[in-house]
Amino acid sequence: MKTLVIYAHPNHESLSYAFLERVLKGLRDRPSGEEVQVLDLYAEGFDPVLVFNKEKRRRDMHSDPELARHREQLLWADRIVLVYPIWWGRPPAILLGYIDRMFASGFAYRDNGKLLPEGLLKGKSVVCVSTMKGFARYPLLWLHDAHRVLMKKALFQYVGIRKVKFFEFGSMESPQGKHEAKLRKVYRYFRTVGV
Repeated sequence: MKTLVIYAHPNHESLSYAFLERVLKGLRDRPSGEEVQVLDLYAEGFDPVLVFNKEKRRRDMHSDPELARHREQLLWADRIVLVYPIWWGRPPAILLGYIDRMFASGFAYRDNGKLLPEGLLKGKSVVCVSTMKGFARYPLLWLHDAHRVLMKKALFQYVGIRKVKFFEFGSMESPQGKHEAKLRKVYRYFRTVGV
């Protein structure tokens, strides 16, 4: 199994980073071989801003040479793991900008004249590991599950990825947030999934 882990938090001393470390430890401790690549969007200085002008046309996004390495990573991966906080009910702008730039027509999907396009990233799976200040059911009860709808239906199903799992951890700024138990849960999942 080949796993691409995408990390979207600016602080390497954050709880999100602790989750990243547990994901990676779980993958390393698996009994079967696991190939892993990590993309730390902030550390890399990934530019999330879309630019369209005479030189950069929207229809050419799928072949932008600046993003060639990132396209290769996505094509290489069997599984994509996203580790990020939920801010204002959605992922950080840098991750949304990555999605805007990477999941382009001609690379992630192809228009086919039907209601939904042909997803070109079929056969992959996604795991979203996210943290938030609010209580765990906040996105469902207050925001009509907007985060999951955005990630699963508006993005991943659109590009052909059907298998999407979520770990949404709430109350993460509270001393009663059960951080260690949640970190262990993520470690166990990545240590054993697919075994």
